[in-house]
Amino acid sequence: MSNKWRIVTTASYAPARIVTNDDLAAIMDTSDQWIRERTGIRRRHISAGENTADLATQVADRLLKRAGWPAQSLDLIVIATMSSNACTPSTAAIVQGRLGAGRAVAFDLSAACSGFVYALSTVARFLDGKRFSRAMVIGSEVLSKLIDWHDRSTAVLFGDAAGGVLVESTSAPHLLGESLATFGDQAASLSAGGTAPSPVFPGPVAKLQPFRMNGRAVYRFATHEVPRSIEGALTTAGLSLEAVDHFILHQANIRIIQQVARRLEQPLAKFPTNIADFGNTAAASEPVLLNECVEKGLVRRGDVLALSGFGGGLTSGTMIIKY
Repeated sequence: MSNKWRIVTTASYAPARIVTNDDLAAIMDTSDQWIRERTGIRRRHISAGENTADLATQVADRLLKRAGWPAQSLDLIVIATMSSNACTPSTAAIVQGRLGAGRAVAFDLSAACSGFVYALSTVARFLDGKRFSRAMVIGSEVLSKLIDWHDRSTAVLFGDAAGGVLVESTSAPHLLGESLATFGDQAASLSAGGTAPSPVFPGPVAKLQPFRMNGRAVYRFATHEVPRSIEGALTTAGLSLEAVDHFILHQANIRIIQQVARRLEQPLAKFPTNIADFGNTAAASEPVLLNECVEKGLVRRGDVLALSGFGGGLTSGTMIIKY
């Protein structure tokens, strides 16, 4: 793995349609107060027909314009998603074609809410400064197509968005440490998009299973595993918790973020959030938040960041980087 790469620029995109908690209360047994107190979410962006590749293409265009890179200069495009347009072609292949990035190797990576960190870690193993020097990493999700809008335990949580970064090889180390883990024995705690083969022939076309989640199990996993993941990544980096300027965590639930901060004994001010306006956007969560922090001037060059994702798989992933 190469640690000599840097993030060149960031970008994000969300559909224009906003669905508030009051909108959800009109179609299911819930309320704004109930949702806010339990999750910290006030509203979320929901696609009005744009698919996962559409959101990713918006981000890709913004990234290239901000960096001043021609699409043909890209060597690699990796898109993290659990809600791809189709089983094949990959979302990344669709985006590559739309951009005209003919030199780029393109593929998707599925690790749910840890997807962006997993994708960035994967790209780090490609960047050798020779064949692979420039890469695009995007987390893009249209989770609304996997939601049962009558199940308030899951429907209130998720939203649609995309975010990403451009990275390039450099002479100085910017990846300082990482920790990735998968807990497949807990896979049933969170699932979506499942299919089942028909017992008869010829059978019907398979239908996708909507979100199913054991909320208590996922909360327990996140509040215990995320601090371990962050501490493990810092150990490989040889850094203390105090050396981290900002913890860019997956935006799953405000209570999880607060509990992680308490367990790490770090001030909550070091944990920026946008869950109130976006909800849980899975693989898009961290890059959308990172882009917001950069645009607001909260994250600056030279800052040490802990990017940490956790969720379906179950999975966890943390990268310590110098921005």
